Amino acid sequence: MIRLRTAFAGAAAAVVIGATAGCGQEIAVAEPGLERGAILFNQRCSGCHTLDDAAALGSKPKRDQSGGERTNGPNFNVRRESREDVLYAIRNGGFSGAIMPANIVVGQDAELVADFVAEYAGRVGAEQ
Repeated sequence: MIRLRTAFAGAAAAVVIGATAGCGQEIAVAEPGLERGAILFNQRCSGCHTLDDAAALGSKPKRDQSGGERTNGPNFNVRRESREDVLYAIRNGGFSGAIMPANIVVGQDAELVADFVAEYAGRVGAEQ
């Protein structure tokens, strides 16, 4: 398993291999080739979306399990997504086009994020 740790310095986030620093959130990706998608998800998507495997805490506090705010992105720990739907959302700013910025990642990076999310999203709901 590849283990990466995120270190937070001010508003910027950096991903380092090995030692823990800062808050020590871990990106844990077992499938070869998906680690870059996890890193990109952490860097570009974690401000709104939750996905533990990418150390993405999202914008909705864990203690708040109510409906949340309009700007809270879906929690991908419990919500399963297909690769095609992820690519559509990335290219078009989500499904409503109202909140998520379109093309937050592009080209090969968008493909890597879609591969990662399609593989890891929905795992919590599947375990319960």
